[in-house]
Amino acid sequence: MRSTYFRYTFFLLMSSSFAALSQTKPEEKKPEPKEAITEEIEVIRPYMPVLADASKIRRSPDLNSNKPFKPSLNYTILDKRLELNSDLRQLQSQELIQPPVPVLKNNYAKLGAGNLGTVLGEVYINTGADEALQAGGYLKHINQSGELDKQQYSRQELGIFGKSIQDRITLNGELGYDRFSTYFYGYNPVLTPTVPGKPESQRFGTLSLKGELLKNFEESSQSDYAAKIDAYLLRNNADAKENSYTLSGFFNKVWKDFNVGANSSIDFTATKDASYDISNNLIRINPYLKLQGKNYKLSLGVNLVKEFGTESRTSLFPTVIGELPIVPGYATVFGGYTGDVLKSTLRNFSIENPYLAQKIAMENALEKSNIYGGIKGNAGAGFGFKAMVYFKTIEGMPLFANKELSSADISNNKTFERFEVIYDQGNSKTFGFEGELSVKASETLFLTGRFLMNEYNMATEQEAWYKPNFRLFSNARLSLQKKFILDAELVLNGDSNGLTYVPSTNPALTAERRVVSVSSYVDLSIGAEYQIKQKFGVFLRANNLFGNEYQRYLYYPNLGLNILGGLNYSF
Repeated sequence: MRSTYFRYTFFLLMSSSFAALSQTKPEEKKPEPKEAITEEIEVIRPYMPVLADASKIRRSPDLNSNKPFKPSLNYTILDKRLELNSDLRQLQSQELIQPPVPVLKNNYAKLGAGNLGTVLGEVYINTGADEALQAGGYLKHINQSGELDKQQYSRQELGIFGKSIQDRITLNGELGYDRFSTYFYGYNPVLTPTVPGKPESQRFGTLSLKGELLKNFEESSQSDYAAKIDAYLLRNNADAKENSYTLSGFFNKVWKDFNVGANSSIDFTATKDASYDISNNLIRINPYLKLQGKNYKLSLGVNLVKEFGTESRTSLFPTVIGELPIVPGYATVFGGYTGDVLKSTLRNFSIENPYLAQKIAMENALEKSNIYGGIKGNAGAGFGFKAMVYFKTIEGMPLFANKELSSADISNNKTFERFEVIYDQGNSKTFGFEGELSVKASETLFLTGRFLMNEYNMATEQEAWYKPNFRLFSNARLSLQKKFILDAELVLNGDSNGLTYVPSTNPALTAERRVVSVSSYVDLSIGAEYQIKQKFGVFLRANNLFGNEYQRYLYYPNLGLNILGGLNYSF
């Protein structure tokens, strides 16, 4: 076996050597071609067309030519960190530029003078810009005098006030004093051709106090309430006195689609004169139920009034008030039926007519019914309107009348006119129309107006004494560049009638009642104000521009043309 193994090994080695020798055999050279190969060289140069090449230009463009356009791009590498949008990060707030602190003008002073002996002075003082806590005071003075003997007027007003807005309630309060003085200078020139002696003075002083508590609005609250107190002490130089204290309250509760609530008040008033001392007290309770939907408002209730004191009476009036929008947001029709007790006070009478005699009769009038209806609305923020008609039935309507002169007054030459209060005994009817208009044409022009027209049907009296058939009030204000302000005021009063007495030559006979017509009048006043600097300004005003010495009450002519001017200062 070993010899056989060597034989096979020798045979393999010999085969490998033969194969290696056969692979290293030299390569045979190929014969060269008989003809040489020439290479073609293409020379590329700028195209230089000749005239003969014009025939090669195609008349139509080659639509198959799609030569790519490769714009040259410029790249800018920003050195900025890439933020992940999926992560929440804090916003970086930018600090605002702080505006300059405005100069506060909470305080104001005004001083002026004019013809007719006019002297004007006003001062207003306030704590600051905090709306949640306000306090301040004011002082006013004006006096004027006419051509007639003792045709003088003087008024002084002094007061302090405060306001506090807390978390849930708001408190308001004011304490004031008002003093008005004049003279009984009017007399009948037919009865007394010459001035009847020395006019006597008339003066009223009123100390008043007001306080109010209001619940602040809350979105989640279903109730609302308020309370108010009004008190005053009035004195005149004829020893007449009047004290009044009134406490009123309001409560409203939302229950489903209804509002249930009540208005109530209690009023204690005592009036004392040389010949009487009366007590005139009222208690009012007005419960109601209000329904309000998308297109209507309806209030149903009663007004219970209890009079007690010198006189006693209980009255109950139904109350129905409704509103219905005809153009939502622009026009609404409304109407109602109400009634009330119209309280007579010396203070109200003296504000309307200061030339009152002593021993004024005090009787409450009864407004048995007041039926009214109309339309109100607006056409944008700059235009508002209201038009209403009403029909009232009043028992015991109070009226002013010239007081009958006594024989002693005539003999002592004291015939200056005074006025008393009489009452129309019965049910007097009043039909009237009332219109209001407010127009804000722009930021510089603002107009307002109010018109009243009444027709009276009296029960026992011949006329509605000193009640004009129509009255018009209008005001216009024009501001130019916030430095120059123009304003105008117009008052138009219609005809009225006055009741006076002509003494009889026979002492045994009573005086004769005589009706005297009081003519209508127009009172136009204009004014201008210019701000010289940031705090200083000047003003000029002309009252009763037409110079009409008209009479609101018989034999008491008003002042003529009055021009005054002066300075104002804000601090």
